[in-house]
Amino acid sequence: MKVTIYTDVERLPALKTENYFHSRELMELCLRTPHLKPYMAVVSDEEGHTRAQLLAVERNRRLWLPPFFFRHVSILGEGVYRDQQPPTPLLDNGSKNMLFSMMIDALTKRLHGRNLYLEVSNLSQKMFGYAPLRAAGFFPVKWMSVHNSLHSKEPEERITSKQLQRVENAERKGIETHVVSTPEDFRQFSRLLRRHNWLKPRRFIPDDAFFKGMMNEGNGKIFVSTYKGRTIGCSFYAYSEGDAYMWYSASRRKSYATLHPNAVTYWNTIKYAHRENCNHIRFMDVGLPFRRNPYRDFILSFGGKEVSTYRWFRISITWVNKLASWLWRE
Repeated sequence: MKVTIYTDVERLPALKTENYFHSRELMELCLRTPHLKPYMAVVSDEEGHTRAQLLAVERNRRLWLPPFFFRHVSILGEGVYRDQQPPTPLLDNGSKNMLFSMMIDALTKRLHGRNLYLEVSNLSQKMFGYAPLRAAGFFPVKWMSVHNSLHSKEPEERITSKQLQRVENAERKGIETHVVSTPEDFRQFSRLLRRHNWLKPRRFIPDDAFFKGMMNEGNGKIFVSTYKGRTIGCSFYAYSEGDAYMWYSASRRKSYATLHPNAVTYWNTIKYAHRENCNHIRFMDVGLPFRRNPYRDFILSFGGKEVSTYRWFRISITWVNKLASWLWRE
């Protein structure tokens, strides 16, 4: 078997499409979006059949702090795998780890010298890829993952009574949430999202073309919460394999504290995903597993399930990577 890294969609072989985060569609969107460059690693067998695929996206960053400009790579999830003769079941974890190792090694050799760091996140299982990532020079950071089940109970049966009361009181005062459908709605969404994350240098916000493309192609939804004509909350989720992935959100929760715009926006986003028959809604960036984590506790108040996982990093500066590996040692 061999690994090939593709940077354009014209030469891509046939790929599985269920997982949006490693799909041809997302690769095409990234190619059309400024400051993004996709790399699709594909494992093929001796007969030319695709065995696995893994999409890495290089992001060009501009900051108001030193170093002012740098690149980093993001890989969301472990990729997609299949047996030699579809539609047989997916490979077992041992075989998946082997193919994952081949793709991670190829991408690391290709990308680590031109990027400040590489990041692998949102793995479905905590220990998946542990040995291959360690061997490739990555170090793990304990992270939190939260998801809400939408298929067995109504959302109203999972949310805490205190949080539901807050939302209902705020909606009685006039705050409402709707799906973005006009250019003005989108402009307000983009403006709030970028202002909210301006002082968060680790948080990367793609160009507007990324959100517009995903929305227009039906692979994501954007929501805004308004009060007296002002946008005070927003959220964005992507669809993949029957689940909704909450990717970005923002709110003016301090300016409108009594209206709880973050709670209203999240609640209506969850209810919309339930009406769309999604199996789960998954929150993609809950953060570090601190004993006191207000954001995690806030999400859990909607009835989510908390899971401990890893987020993996590899810093291109060798001594810094060794130091970080020591600091984050288990």
